[in-house]
Amino acid sequence: MYVSHLSLADFRSYERAEVPLDPGVTTFVGPNGQGKTNLVEAVGYLATLGSHRVSSDAPLVRMGAARAVVRAAVTQDGRQQLVELELNPGKANRARLNRSSQVRPRDVLGVLRSVLFAPEDLALVKGDPDQRRRFLDELITARAPRLAGVRGDYDRVLKQRNTLLKTAAMARRHGGRKLDLSTLDVWDQHLARAGAELLAQRLELIAVLQPLVDKAYEQLAPGGGPAAFEYRSPAGGRFAEARTREEFAGLLLAAMADARKQEIERGVTLVGPHRDDLVLKLGELPAKGYASHGESWSFALALRLASYDLLRGEGGGEPVLVLDDVFAELDVRRRERLAELVAPGEQVLVTAAVAEDVPGALAGTRFTVADGRVERT
Repeated sequence: MYVSHLSLADFRSYERAEVPLDPGVTTFVGPNGQGKTNLVEAVGYLATLGSHRVSSDAPLVRMGAARAVVRAAVTQDGRQQLVELELNPGKANRARLNRSSQVRPRDVLGVLRSVLFAPEDLALVKGDPDQRRRFLDELITARAPRLAGVRGDYDRVLKQRNTLLKTAAMARRHGGRKLDLSTLDVWDQHLARAGAELLAQRLELIAVLQPLVDKAYEQLAPGGGPAAFEYRSPAGGRFAEARTREEFAGLLLAAMADARKQEIERGVTLVGPHRDDLVLKLGELPAKGYASHGESWSFALALRLASYDLLRGEGGGEPVLVLDDVFAELDVRRRERLAELVAPGEQVLVTAAVAEDVPGALAGTRFTVADGRVERT
């Protein structure tokens, strides 16, 4: 799988950009602030419906423009598809596939698959649990695009349940009439059903990802591991023996029942996949707080490389690998190891402020990015 052409209209700093791309390695070189990352961010957005840099779409639309359009021609096994997303901040985004009638944005998931590593990924190791939950859920969706619907359902139900709990908490604090919370049982059922599917998928993913992460870490930092992780939930270890979606749902319902009094007091849902964490470990110690800067970089990179290996090993097309301003953060040894690992990829997109930061093993097509122009050199 590779992107053969990328088109942008009013996306980030670009009023218009047309970038023809080839399989193999392509490097975008230019000073910081010139728009290199904007190009690969667009590729990532088409693959995940989200940005690795911001949580909302508004910053992705060029100042003064009403909307942005990102379009890519994606080639896989000799067949080309054209995928297009129109970003409308404050309104519903729109999507097209092969210039046909409009489809839902989530219907284009899977047409393009990518794995992106960027400086922001250091937060996977050093940041808050939401960063690691997002990592798991995006990878789950990349493996099975239909699960975007499950994630959407869970978020919708969680929002409704939190609204009910918040209203109950406020009434309780201000001595108002006691609210009828019978509908909370209904939301519990919905949340448990969607949460069970999400939880089961996360645990299945962790089982297959673990050996790949350890292998990738050993390749990047020999003798520095083992790199491991464990899934932790406020519900404790009660999920350890569950095997079916029904068992997971039952355990979530029991956990919500146990927490209901506290939830009503605090006005928020305290149990569910949105509260869980993936604890990363080097040897016997948690990476967060104990790993050095270099070890943290290696762990974050190992998570992405393992994701890449997992996706390309499961069929559906080898994902596009994006390395955004990565080499400037690595020492020479890690640069060379990383380059050797990724050079055989079907398509590798690299950004760098200084051309010399990119190892020779990644020689290929090169573009210069400056003053709003993207020019092949």
